[in-house]
Amino acid sequence: MNALTTTLKPTQLRGLARLLPTLLRRGTVFLVLVGLGIFFASRTERFFVGDNLVNILAQNAAIVVVATGMTLVMLQGGIDLSVGSVAALAGAISAGLIVRDKWPVELGIVAGLAVGLTVGTVNGSLVVFGKLPPFVATLASMTAVRGLVLVYTAGRPISGMGESYTFWGRGFIGPLPASVIVAAVVVMIALFILTRTRFGLHLYAIGGGEETSRLAGVPVGRVKIQAYAVSGLLAALGGILLTARLFSAQPQLGVGLELDAIAASVLGGVSLFGGLGNAFSPVFGALLVGTLRNGLGLLQVPSYPQQIIQGVVLVSAVAVDMLAKRLERRK
Repeated sequence: MNALTTTLKPTQLRGLARLLPTLLRRGTVFLVLVGLGIFFASRTERFFVGDNLVNILAQNAAIVVVATGMTLVMLQGGIDLSVGSVAALAGAISAGLIVRDKWPVELGIVAGLAVGLTVGTVNGSLVVFGKLPPFVATLASMTAVRGLVLVYTAGRPISGMGESYTFWGRGFIGPLPASVIVAAVVVMIALFILTRTRFGLHLYAIGGGEETSRLAGVPVGRVKIQAYAVSGLLAALGGILLTARLFSAQPQLGVGLELDAIAASVLGGVSLFGGLGNAFSPVFGALLVGTLRNGLGLLQVPSYPQQIIQGVVLVSAVAVDMLAKRLERRK
């Protein structure tokens, strides 16, 4: 170690120190993902098989979509606890309009997406104009929207949407599931937004310092509402993908989805404090959680211990996030 430090200039050492928080956020999840893959592949021959790997992607496509919206909200320092309920409502509305009211599939899907966009806009308005903490505003929305789902469905599943609907949850485009293609498109759009648009720059700025951003002329309120609106839209899209995968709109669809989305974002390197993360964060995080669940399932680990293991992984990720934040403050 001494020999290494003597060959590096002070500026290079400082550069390495600046990179450490980033390496903690991005390198850890990748190494853990590779390690899990090696471990499960050594324990069961069924893991590292093409069908199983495609299954992992398909099972987590909707989570990637929802977590991408969650990432945008978290980047500006907020959180959205309503995504699971919004996913259920969007799936129920789209299915209900198609099955009960005989709407065309395309219009039913558009209506479901519009519902998510509307709820997300309301969440953002509660935060900006109502001055409610994001946790409180979206928690209230989560409860109210779940109630709407139960009222609309009367507590019963809605099925019979047709193959043109269920294709997006079960069909394939080439060798890949259609839902995976949709998730990939969403991630690419998010990448463009975060790296090439003023809106993306403003998200990072607000997460880094809201008051400083406001003084710099950033339209903080408008950006926040837009972030929550996009989160609601992507939650609705994720809900439609899940509904299509299940062949029916389930009243309890999306219960716990908000925790999966938050876990995927945090595990992928999105800071709970805002300002840090990227479009690929939810992808790596969702794959990590999905690989863990899939591998434990193949090893026939009971569901309760699985939850304990997943909780330990999440706590570890938060600890890494906080450590990286402290390192940044010491610069």
